[in-house]
Amino acid sequence: MPGTGPGRHRCPVLDSKLGHSLNVPNSVTLVRTVAAVGLGSAAITTASATLLVAAYLTYWVGDILDGLAARLLRQETRAGAVFDILADRACTSVCAAGLLMLRPDMAVPITVFFVQFMVVDNLLSLAFLRWPLLSPNYFDQVSPAIHRWNWSPPAKALNTGALVVLVAVSPGPLAPTVLALAVTVVKLVSLLALLRLPDPRPA
Repeated sequence: MPGTGPGRHRCPVLDSKLGHSLNVPNSVTLVRTVAAVGLGSAAITTASATLLVAAYLTYWVGDILDGLAARLLRQETRAGAVFDILADRACTSVCAAGLLMLRPDMAVPITVFFVQFMVVDNLLSLAFLRWPLLSPNYFDQVSPAIHRWNWSPPAKALNTGALVVLVAVSPGPLAPTVLALAVTVVKLVSLLALLRLPDPRPA
C-alpha cells in the first residue's frame, strides 16, 4: 500500500505561490459549481431524478473541463487547485443529499462515502500544500503509491462515480456499502502513510 522510496520527498519546486485566481479554469470551476449546486438543489425540492442526473453530469463534466483547461492553457495554480477541491465538496454535498432523498434505503453507503469524501479525502487532497506542488495531480513526485491510489484516473473514478452509479442501480445497500468501506480503508491507509512522510527540505 502507500509508501515512499528513499528520497522520494525531494521533489522539484513546481510552484510555491498561490497564483492568480481569475483565469479560465477557475471560471469554469465557478460556473460548473453554481450550475451543479443549483440543479442539485432543484432536484431535492422537486424530488426529480432527472435534475439530479443533470446535476451530477454538470459536476463531473465541469470537473474534467476545468482541469483540462488548466493544463492546456498552462494556467494551473495552487489557488485553483484548492478552489477545485472545495468546489467538489460543494457539488458532492448537494448531490449526495439528493441521492439520499431518492434512495433512502442507501443511507449507510451514502453516509460512509459522505464522511470519507468530506473529511478524509479532503485532508488528503489538501496535503499537497505541504510541498511546493501545483496540485494533488503531481503528488507522484512525493509518493507514487499515494498518488496511484488516490489521484490516478481509475482511483478518481472509483472514489465518486463508481459509487454513485452503484447506488443508483443496486437493488440493495450491500454492494455499495462494501465499495464505500473499501474506498474508505484505502483513504485511511493513505492518510496514515501521508502522515509518516518526512518534511520537504527547504529550497
